[in-house]
Amino acid sequence: MKLPSTAAMIRVFRGLAIAEAFSWAALLTGMVLKWVTRTTELGVEVAGPIHGAFFIGYAIAALSLWAMLRWPFKVAVLAGVSAVFPFATVWFERWAGRRGYLAVQVGDAARTPAQETAGV
Repeated sequence: MKLPSTAAMIRVFRGLAIAEAFSWAALLTGMVLKWVTRTTELGVEVAGPIHGAFFIGYAIAALSLWAMLRWPFKVAVLAGVSAVFPFATVWFERWAGRRGYLAVQVGDAARTPAQETAGV
């Protein structure tokens, strides 16, 4: 079995961070409809499992990148904690990108996934 490249895993992680945040928004909307307006439970019934799938995918991607990129333990913990709070996964993804935690390490130089794919 061939494992995905680090660059591909970083792209998946970034996508899941955004998807997880959007699914939080959908779930929160569903909860307002269910518990505040008492109009329908459909939002929770649909958004709940979708959010759960994105949450698990994000967690698996974060654990994979922890191993692949050799993140310090505190960065891995921050990635995990960010999934608990609404929209924090997007903040973490941006923070980690700015600090070089989402860059492919080649020797002593860090490259972005786009640079790795382009062969730069």
